[in-house]
Amino acid sequence: MPIDNAQKAQMQSGAGFIAALDQSGGSTPKALSLYGVEPDDYNGETEMFQAMHDMRARIILADEFTSAKVIGAILFERTMDATIKGKPVAQLLWEDRGVVPFLKIDKGLADQENDVQLLKPMPDLDALLTRAKVAGIFGTKERSVIHEANEAGIEAVVAQQFEVAKQVCAAGLVPIIEPEVNIHSGTKAQAEQMLAAALLRHVEALSADELVMLKLTIPEQPGIYDALADHDNVLRVVALSGGYSTDEACARLAQNAKMIASFSRALTEGLNVKMSDAEFNAALGANIDQIYKASVA
Repeated sequence: MPIDNAQKAQMQSGAGFIAALDQSGGSTPKALSLYGVEPDDYNGETEMFQAMHDMRARIILADEFTSAKVIGAILFERTMDATIKGKPVAQLLWEDRGVVPFLKIDKGLADQENDVQLLKPMPDLDALLTRAKVAGIFGTKERSVIHEANEAGIEAVVAQQFEVAKQVCAAGLVPIIEPEVNIHSGTKAQAEQMLAAALLRHVEALSADELVMLKLTIPEQPGIYDALADHDNVLRVVALSGGYSTDEACARLAQNAKMIASFSRALTEGLNVKMSDAEFNAALGANIDQIYKASVA
């Protein structure tokens, strides 16, 4: 089944950013705690994930969360399988909010080797991609991490990411390749130079119908990923906030004209479960507006 042309056009040239709503089991407790929901407030994994789903639903249904500024959203697998107001989440995102749905498919990070962390094995990936396509998902996201400028490690990360990307493309979906560079790395700038070169080599080896997106740490050298953004096989280059504050992430992003945001923690900064709907919508709206402006700067 081919990719949706309206969704493709929105991802290729739409003004706005991608919301990362894909916190997994490991990052959910921290995300909930920042939202004002502490471990004592839920009992076990089922209640924890329900609390997280309630938070995501509140974000998705907020007044400002529409394609006017948010052009895509990345979901956790449980979110894809859930509903909001009785409607499957991916369907609601596109039909009701005009937001293109993506799915986080990785199973976490392997142990560090050669200064990087590869993707853990994904033995059931084909079945998950089939389910995602049926659910109306447009693309996927898979995250590795680069800790230092180690050429062998960076090549291993990029090679693995493109191997997975080809599998995703074959399933009729568009992969977001995410080789994050640790913002605390002492060799961040050098790692980004190595990464840009490795990514370009692998992008140039793709066939004409294999379209990808790239999700990258905001670089020390503005514009270092511009050649990738201009490549015919790359729909969009998006930026992760990587632990930067919302203000710093937006300031850095604004220096990179060919990148748009795909923020997670920065998007939800300052939100609290105890807020009234009016307070919640105002706080989220302010975050969305700030990230939008940096993305279209």
